[in-house]
Amino acid sequence: MMASSFNAKDEDGHITVSGAGGGTLQSKKPENTAFKQQRLPAWQPILTAGTVLPAFFIIGLIFIPIGIGLYVTSNNIKEFEIDYTGVDMSSPCFNCSQNFSWNSTRPCTCTIPFYLDQSYESNVFMYYGLSNFYQNHRRYVKSRDDSQLNGDMESLTAPSKECEPYASHNNKPVAPCGAIANSMFNDSLELFYNDPNGTKIQIPLTATGIAWWTDKHVKFRNPGGNNPNLTTVFQGTTKPVNWHRPVFELDADPENNGFINEDFIVWMRTAALPTFRKLYRIIQKRNNMVPTLPRGNYSLEVVYNYPVRSFEGRKRMILSTISWMGGKNPFLGIAYITVGSVCFFLGVVLLIIHHKYGSRNNSADISN
Repeated sequence: MMASSFNAKDEDGHITVSGAGGGTLQSKKPENTAFKQQRLPAWQPILTAGTVLPAFFIIGLIFIPIGIGLYVTSNNIKEFEIDYTGVDMSSPCFNCSQNFSWNSTRPCTCTIPFYLDQSYESNVFMYYGLSNFYQNHRRYVKSRDDSQLNGDMESLTAPSKECEPYASHNNKPVAPCGAIANSMFNDSLELFYNDPNGTKIQIPLTATGIAWWTDKHVKFRNPGGNNPNLTTVFQGTTKPVNWHRPVFELDADPENNGFINEDFIVWMRTAALPTFRKLYRIIQKRNNMVPTLPRGNYSLEVVYNYPVRSFEGRKRMILSTISWMGGKNPFLGIAYITVGSVCFFLGVVLLIIHHKYGSRNNSADISN
């Protein structure tokens, strides 16, 4: 056998092999530096009663008032919700829900009376709500062509394969393509105030300003640039299968028509949960001396175009005010109060334990 000997490791992590072959082999040991040998200065906190207890009490004293403020603010938001699905036989929309389908050519109309027991003073936001509608399904979320929605002419005539089977119909490209656009909510909702003298006053609803600014001016654009004739721009395309009219007839206002229609934009922002609401209209406050919606009797007139019976869904109309923290949602306030209360309670428990057993441990250390 060939004899060989090994020298000690150098500081740079190498060892020298002596023998017939000789040479130098590199060790797997990291280099002898402060970083690789973990000798860098470090701070390791020592948790004691003097540091832990104040932290628990401070968190509790900060979180509880914040939670109370958030909870009170949420409760001060006025909200009214009415279900107009028409499942019950006594519902005014029962006949519409039973007889209407996607293939129906004539819309069904129903009127739902309701009573507001309090006045709504500031701007009122009108939402439509759907239940048991899974907009978060993976195939559904992907079924769209963002290039087409951004006004790309090539994508307008040749939609993405992600839109299948809603990319073409009757050998024509669909605009807008995809399952999301095809299932767009299209009920028409109108609100009326029944004056005590017997007159019926229609509440003016604002259809613009309901979409995100970035969606309206960045993500969604009509093809053809500044061409105001959308009929010519969309020539050669066809409407989605479930739509009653093409995309260039969504609104008479040219600033709210085509791909930049705000009802369409709001629908295309998919919801994360199967029960959701989307902004439909805004009721602007017009007179500081008069409530936006006074207390009294109202009626909701629905043009029933959106069937939900096939997937056992529900439809709702919601009237709501907002605050600096948004709509009515007590969860955040409850969460702050819960965390603050738990921290304060743990602080009290640990303080009692420290007061009861801390002096005994100190006495044992002194005797030792």
